[in-house]
Amino acid sequence: MPTVDSDARYADRREAGLALAERLVHLAGRDLVVLALPRGGVPVAFEVACALDASLDIYLVRKLGVPGQPELAVGAIASGGVRVLNPDVVAAFAVPRRVIDEIARLEQVELERREQTYREGRPAVALDGRVVVLADDGLATGASMKAAVNGVRQHRPARVVVGVPVGSRDACRDLESVADQVVCVRAPADFAAVGQWYRDFSETTDGEVRRLLRERIAMRAAGGGPA
Repeated sequence: MPTVDSDARYADRREAGLALAERLVHLAGRDLVVLALPRGGVPVAFEVACALDASLDIYLVRKLGVPGQPELAVGAIASGGVRVLNPDVVAAFAVPRRVIDEIARLEQVELERREQTYREGRPAVALDGRVVVLADDGLATGASMKAAVNGVRQHRPARVVVGVPVGSRDACRDLESVADQVVCVRAPADFAAVGQWYRDFSETTDGEVRRLLRERIAMRAAGGGPA
């Protein structure tokens, strides 16, 4: 992996979220929902939601990793039964459909576990007719984000915006075909992995996800707005 000068990297996901919020300020004042892709997208989305005075919720997506190379996405699944495959990766690694189906079945179990763990009994925030920002800590292949966009479309939002602090140029361009707008703060030519562009890329825990969701709900309630 190429070495990146520390000055070119974000300190952590919170700093990345602030940088993304600056690029999304034109959405302030709209009927806006920021949906985070857990887990790493939650600290990023939290900062965006706070800066834009927006509702914050999660949207569950699970990457379908290539057998033996779990970080390489053969596709992804999302809430609502959505499945997106990366045909180039499927062909390059000759992954059989039965293997993909089995990976998807196992990831569906984890998706449902996270849904219960993070929501703590709360219903999903309504998306119908609203502007939705889908936020993550970065884009590598874009498979997970594409699944999220396709899934969110089922809820009839007014507009779907993809927002990330950093991503590969190919992934950002590819998502322009499915999202209404793609905001990628940095799309470096030497992108190799999302973690490469953070000084602190430690794992976001389930506890942190729950805490940030609760905190944002409490802030909205105190301000008189919906969660």
